[in-house]
Amino acid sequence: MEKFDREQAHKDLYELFAGISRAEDFEKLLADLCTYTEVEQLSQRLLCARLLLKGYTYNKIIEITDISSATLSRVSRCLQHGSGGYREILGKYCAEQGELSGEGEDNDKR
Repeated sequence: MEKFDREQAHKDLYELFAGISRAEDFEKLLADLCTYTEVEQLSQRLLCARLLLKGYTYNKIIEITDISSATLSRVSRCLQHGSGGYREILGKYCAEQGELSGEGEDNDKR
């Protein structure tokens, strides 16, 4: 057997994720691949990114999500200086859901 190729393993993982079209299938994979806490943390980070993109303040996001300020800061840095993954993927998702336009919000972001 060949030695573990970390770069190829990462590419394989990304391709696997990209090939999943049903949320139910992705849910099953994450349940097997990650701990419950890891899935919760991923979900929390995505929610925080969505709230930051909507203009919510750090204090309001921490109040809503109970995320640590350090993790929220990391999410914010990724939004500002990262690879663009949050903005691109959440932008597409939120556009499909009618979000980020301010529709239906109570505008209580502070």
